[in-house]
Amino acid sequence: MLLTHVHLDHSGYLPLLVRNGFRGPILSTDATRALCGLLLTDSGHLQERDADFANRHGFSKHKPALPLYTEADAEAALKRFRSVPFHKNVPIAAGLEARFLYAGHILGAAMIELTFGQTKMLFSGDLGRPKDISLFDPELVEATDYLVLESTYGDRKHEPRDPEDALAELIGSTVARGGTVLIPAFAVGRTQTLLFHLDRLKREKRIPDLPIYLDSPMAMDATDIFAGHAQDHRASPAETRAAFAVARYVRTIEESKRLDSVGMPKIIISASGMATGGRVLHHLEAYASDPRHLILFAGFQAGGTRGAAMTEGAETIKLHGRYIPVRAQVENLHMLSAHADADEILAWLRHFRSRPKMTFITHGEPAAADALRLRITEELDWPCTVPDYRDQVELG
Repeated sequence: MLLTHVHLDHSGYLPLLVRNGFRGPILSTDATRALCGLLLTDSGHLQERDADFANRHGFSKHKPALPLYTEADAEAALKRFRSVPFHKNVPIAAGLEARFLYAGHILGAAMIELTFGQTKMLFSGDLGRPKDISLFDPELVEATDYLVLESTYGDRKHEPRDPEDALAELIGSTVARGGTVLIPAFAVGRTQTLLFHLDRLKREKRIPDLPIYLDSPMAMDATDIFAGHAQDHRASPAETRAAFAVARYVRTIEESKRLDSVGMPKIIISASGMATGGRVLHHLEAYASDPRHLILFAGFQAGGTRGAAMTEGAETIKLHGRYIPVRAQVENLHMLSAHADADEILAWLRHFRSRPKMTFITHGEPAAADALRLRITEELDWPCTVPDYRDQVELG
């Protein structure tokens, strides 16, 4: 099994595969392996907790409700991980080698190039954005015979505005009216990026010197992993230490709840990034109904999540069994997304010196995938397709 990066839409089925009999190695970069130690065990724990809650309250159609996998299943899967360095050719099978290349996106994320004889196939994984504040740019590739390409933002462009300009303006206006800035942020990736930006804004005195709180145990652990993998990003050790010291770490649930009783303006960064769970929910209960405050999302919000509902203008959200009015200002800084947009994907593709025999568009909503396919076909004159589920292709 070759894993591009930690995010659960890529790694989250591994515990079930191992439980069902997979006994091979799981190859990833070292940072991805370390981050999976956080996310997979946490995911298993949450699923066990949710299944137990459903069984005690009897609201599941399943009798009994079962987790997809448990924390123990996740720990068993983690034992099969093997760390692979970037840029090293790794034997996979007779005549088949893999090579991991920087993809940007988040710490440890990789493109994976497979070579069999004279034939190459490249899996883009999730492509990051160029000129990220701390991560390497996605590596430029000159040629491959077959390309499997993500399309999350295949039909969209990120706002060209500088994220620090947007943060400075929104934070300043919120503080001026006596409000708190609540940022639901993904524990792995977006939180660390935000800390780099906020540290720079504070040092340049572009935002008031208000307290910043990091209220997510997983984000704190992910931040430690980021600091321990200096070779996998371009921030210097001094820059990393300064950025991660800009926030006060909130360790306990009691400390977290006390934040909501402090009336002074502040910034709270808390998971989860789409407001689907975690400590951010009790902060939303405290701040969503007051127009002085700002709820600031930091990237893609999947359909059906509270984050999507709020950014689309929902007047109420359901929290802990009751509906809360949304009167706070709600904004989403799409330019903080970890995904390359359609123009950035095309710019990356234009560095190929020869066109692939076929490009397969994956990992995007149908409209985004087809929009990207059309642009690649028309602008680059490459053969390109969006495979359907369970399609099989024989590679020449």
